[in-house]
Amino acid sequence: MTVQAAQKPYFIVLGNEKGGSGKSTTSIHIIVSLLRDGYRVGAIDLDARQGTLAGTLAARQAYVESKGVSLPLPEFRAVNRSDLDTRQQAEAEERERFDEAVTELVHAGIEVIVVDCPGSDNFLSRYGHSFADTLITPINDSFVDFSMLAKVEPDNHDIIKPSIYSEMVWEARKNRFNRDHGKIDWIVMRNRLAAVEARNKRDVGETLEALAKRIGFRTLKGFGERVIFRELYLLGLTLMDVREANVGIAMGLSHIAARNEVRALISAIKLPPALQRTPREELVA
Repeated sequence: MTVQAAQKPYFIVLGNEKGGSGKSTTSIHIIVSLLRDGYRVGAIDLDARQGTLAGTLAARQAYVESKGVSLPLPEFRAVNRSDLDTRQQAEAEERERFDEAVTELVHAGIEVIVVDCPGSDNFLSRYGHSFADTLITPINDSFVDFSMLAKVEPDNHDIIKPSIYSEMVWEARKNRFNRDHGKIDWIVMRNRLAAVEARNKRDVGETLEALAKRIGFRTLKGFGERVIFRELYLLGLTLMDVREANVGIAMGLSHIAARNEVRALISAIKLPPALQRTPREELVA
């Protein structure tokens, strides 16, 4: 698929191959934060069978309608996997479905497209990864999730070799460059960080930084383990919606810190100069 440079939206892809890392929570916070900053945002769910992002946005729409509140919503498309018999036919159909969704969003004037990939290795996920301008991979802050990125020695945590997922990202980078000479800025986001310093947390951080230099990604401290994320997620809401959504939550220091975690993530995404805008919401520590 070829999109003219003047029309090409910026792609933010959320991907990993392990569940429970906060990928969907991250996706909805990116979408809503960008909407509130004035961007025209599109969202594509490539895991349409499970439909996690689709379900979250449906819950958000239902909340808007039932409560009579005004909350920003993205243009949304779900892309289903093909049921065709042969691999070649199925991949061609999935490619066509993805391209069609992107074309529709481009024609709608969308500036940023957020793509939520499934937590498994399949053609549709690999194809979606190859469109990333920024790829965000959330992981829980432990060596259990680290194994998705690389295999390490159990005793000294020396890196043995990159994982299958890291190799898939390398292939996506090559495919992206072959398509339009673009580059993928890869961010590995450490979620559920412990509030206190611990040896395991330090070891994970040091090993992650060593791997970052080896295979080319940036690291980011992500979202802490906070109940507020889970409470709002079920309603399709984010921390940026608390005032308008009238959910009866008083904003304390913990909530402000959580909102600043979200803003730090948005700031880490290197949108092109033509798209950069001043955030509408100033957050304080």
